Amino acid sequence: MRTFARARFVRVSSRKAGVVLEQIRGKSVADALATLQYTPRIAARLIEKVLRSAIANAEHNHQVRNLDDLRVVQATADGGPSLKRVQPRAMGRAFFIKHRTSHLMVAVSDEVNGARLAPAPERERPPAARPAAAAETGDAKPAARTKAPRGGGKAAASKRGAGKGKR
Repeated sequence: MRTFARARFVRVSSRKAGVVLEQIRGKSVADALATLQYTPRIAARLIEKVLRSAIANAEHNHQVRNLDDLRVVQATADGGPSLKRVQPRAMGRAFFIKHRTSHLMVAVSDEVNGARLAPAPERERPPAARPAAAAETGDAKPAARTKAPRGGGKAAASKRGAGKGKR
């Protein structure tokens, strides 16, 4: 039975939590706890609490007694709202600081025979549209460049006033 636990509005960015979640995804619960225990990141402590909560939910709600069968089948970190702060700087400027939050979700399951949920079927895409003449002959030439190159050159520098002294 699939059981999950969720921690919302956690004060860690979803990118930092995602790095730790990649390490435990697909592992057994015991391996995941050992990995989290020795991962030197703040997010690991928060994810460990969520994983322990998911294990407790499996024991209480679905009467799972053999914890050796439990595996981490899903572990995600979705972005939450950002706390916006202003850092005053010199000459009347201000830097904006975003303290990011995330929603952590860990799902465990004791599915037998290692059965996993099948991935979503991929839709067939139509072939890319090509000109009919090039498709028939098979030798298509790349399109010629129509725009002039941007930037550089001595002529462009003199137009901008480069090299002129103060008058």
